[in-house]
Amino acid sequence: MNSEIFAALLCGICARSRIVPDRPLRWTIITNPQAGGFTIRSRWKKHRAMLEASLRKAELVPPRPDSGPSLTARQADGSLGAYGLIPTTAAGHAGTITEALIDEIRSGLVSGGDRQNTPGKTAPFHLIITAGGDGTSREVQAALFSAPALVRSNCAVLRLPMGTGNDGADAPELDRALELLIAPAYIHWAGALRLTTAAPGKGPFLAFNILSIGLDAFVTHMTNRMKGRLPGDSYKLWVDIAALLYDRIYRVGPMDLRFFDPEGREQQAFREKVLLLAVGESGRRTYGSRKKILPDDRNVCLLRQMSLWRKMALKDLFNSGTHVDKPEARLFNAGRVEFRGEYPILAQMDGETVLLGPEDFPGTIEVIEKVIPVLKPQCV
Repeated sequence: MNSEIFAALLCGICARSRIVPDRPLRWTIITNPQAGGFTIRSRWKKHRAMLEASLRKAELVPPRPDSGPSLTARQADGSLGAYGLIPTTAAGHAGTITEALIDEIRSGLVSGGDRQNTPGKTAPFHLIITAGGDGTSREVQAALFSAPALVRSNCAVLRLPMGTGNDGADAPELDRALELLIAPAYIHWAGALRLTTAAPGKGPFLAFNILSIGLDAFVTHMTNRMKGRLPGDSYKLWVDIAALLYDRIYRVGPMDLRFFDPEGREQQAFREKVLLLAVGESGRRTYGSRKKILPDDRNVCLLRQMSLWRKMALKDLFNSGTHVDKPEARLFNAGRVEFRGEYPILAQMDGETVLLGPEDFPGTIEVIEKVIPVLKPQCV
């Protein structure tokens, strides 16, 4: 029931969107129906109220006559496709849906139209809306990353905060994200992060918000394992548990690190016992439900190994970003980071984890080209 209400309300907003007003508009809403924004009653109640208020704003302008759900959505199983919504059913499904959309966009560019469009008319512009957590938006963006440039230039992604962790969303609250559909917006090209390893056939791995190794990846890994078993936001619980358990499960040994600027010039190199290394697509990014790991313009945060007492003392500072003032933290800018260690360590990419062993070193985290079209508000 929540999915149908969500689909109908969002469909009404999309039909009046001001995105690329000089072209036919097609939208596809890719949802994870198990995401906390749908299943946690208090969150859904708040989200429904925001959707209804946003629709009232949108209804101040008439619907666009050339708008409608994508062919991919309309051909999907179930009645939700008539609104443009496709629910995901398993891990990887969001990426599969996006690949079908890529084919539809490519076909529309060749023919100049689709079945809802007069033959010969301008090809539609596609809006891809993700409504889930960071995993859903990561799958969609990973599929788009490999799409032809011409396809990517004829679509845009809007990432709604409907999950438990929404650090990759376009706004922390749903009403602010929906405003991008109602108010004038422009297409911004966002970058990505890539993790490569020395092991043949392992990776590369992509992220679009933050890619990290160490303690944070362990918290993410355990949170994913316990999803569905623990109520509410188990990430916060695992932050406390990880401070106690991490060193007993993963040995924190010295790592050799090298940091390079975007032009490939080496800036720093040192050997350090690394508790956590986080690299953002840019600075001013959060993870773990809005924890300010990168609170300023610097895109790299390194935390040295520390005592249990210091871990417990510092963990709450990430809420405000004041950990940057502590001696255990080092923040700076880098376009590429190379790391090598002796012991296994976990890495996480926007909520997905992988275990790296000595055979994977050296590992490389790099900020790569800006290829993902997303919406940003215009100043009017």
